[in-house]
Amino acid sequence: MERKKTIAIISGSIRTGRVSHRVALFFQKFITENNMADVALLDLKALNFPLSEERLKYLPQPSNEILFFSSEIKRADAVIVVSPEYNSGYPASVKNAIDLLYDEWYRKPIGIVSVSDGNFGGMHALQMLQTVFLKVKASLVPATFPVPLVHANYDENGNPTDKERTEKRAKLFLAEIMKSIQSNELLK
Repeated sequence: MERKKTIAIISGSIRTGRVSHRVALFFQKFITENNMADVALLDLKALNFPLSEERLKYLPQPSNEILFFSSEIKRADAVIVVSPEYNSGYPASVKNAIDLLYDEWYRKPIGIVSVSDGNFGGMHALQMLQTVFLKVKASLVPATFPVPLVHANYDENGNPTDKERTEKRAKLFLAEIMKSIQSNELLK
């Protein structure tokens, strides 16, 4: 019997009143309810990393939160990064989390979810994140999941206002993630 896959979801915003976390909650619930994979929600606000001065492998005394984050990324078969877009970029919290690790990202399937209050769904942040993940040799999932007008489209518990349409998009996005996991396993 094949083991159940694990998907780590990084909730990237640490701001007070953050709304991109709603989308992370949606994916956590959707994946779990549809029995698609085990889920590890890695909330950067809860982990409260310090600004990293160096990569994990060079830190003399990494915090338990950093070690936990690293182990969950290593353990995951794929990672979904849920990032807001601030001023046409992604937040420092996401960059800090990416730069903290290196080997952990190698060939790891990464699905990017970009979130915005505006109409364009965080496309600038999405493109920048694609570039960064390519640089650390992660395996980008071809499908993306831009979320425009997040306040109007998700409630504080991660429930979408247009459930049918959102779930249809999520199924397609997650199907690509699962294909990327299978492709990655063939390379091992």
